[in-house]
Amino acid sequence: MPGSELRSRIVPIMDEIWNTVSFGVGRRNAVNVEHEILERDYPGWDLEATSPLKRKAASQLGTIGSGNHYVDLFTDEQDRVWIGVHFGSRGFGHGVATWFLKAAGAKDGMEVEPCVLSASSDLGEQYIRAMTLAGAYAYAGRDWVCDHVATLLGAPIMESVHNHHNFAWREEHDGQQYWVVRKGATPAFPGQKGFVGGTMAESAVILEGVDSEESKQALYSTVHGAGRVMGRREATGVTDRKTGVVKRPAKITREMLNESVTAAKVELRGAGVDESPHCYKRLNEVLTAHSNTVRILHTLTPVGVAMAGANEFDPYKD
Repeated sequence: MPGSELRSRIVPIMDEIWNTVSFGVGRRNAVNVEHEILERDYPGWDLEATSPLKRKAASQLGTIGSGNHYVDLFTDEQDRVWIGVHFGSRGFGHGVATWFLKAAGAKDGMEVEPCVLSASSDLGEQYIRAMTLAGAYAYAGRDWVCDHVATLLGAPIMESVHNHHNFAWREEHDGQQYWVVRKGATPAFPGQKGFVGGTMAESAVILEGVDSEESKQALYSTVHGAGRVMGRREATGVTDRKTGVVKRPAKITREMLNESVTAAKVELRGAGVDESPHCYKRLNEVLTAHSNTVRILHTLTPVGVAMAGANEFDPYKD
């Protein structure tokens, strides 16, 4: 699909995406999605941690969360259209993590000792199976959304670039076996492609890993986004819901967000000021700092962006 066609139809296309894809915490898909991940004999559903969550997982497959989760439409340097999505294993993944933290006797909170399981223990082996299932579930959801949006565009998918972040891989590095946990990062082995988002008003990229000493030190990993420079409450401010007293003034206004999006000629649906471009680092500067570990293949310019609305309640926001 040429970018010229996307730009000429961007308003009705974004309306269709907004009206047919579910955004927000706890959302259900209006479509009954059939996928092999939901079949009874798919590995992992027989666990105590996962089986009670299967109905929720089925209802949420192909839905988008809140926060920084999105469906974007881009054009590249050849004016070809790309669909970019960012979300994970939804309430199912959260439920799995919660079950295992409780089962392992972990403490709740940010400043607590980490909970460590032996991969060879019964609980550790169960966790690996559940995590693998949650990862496959996340893949299935992202594939469904991309397929759905491509159908709305009336265009075939010519290439797909897909990988995880916030996941653990069993890998060999320098002859040693490791569990590599990439929090906020994705694998970037030599030649492996990845999608890295910027902000709603700035370019994203398709890149690939390269071999270098820095890459080895990073266990062949790269960023999955630009990264924040401002906390969500710092952006939105804090107001006492009962009294209306402003405890912390907002640093970002809706007008500031709208000015950025308008200047970039982006058609926006949803989003709150805590996702404004002002809250993020500049992706080109971040990638320059990682230039010895990755090679940029395509630069993607945003044309349409859809995210959960500003009034979407998310108990997991910071």
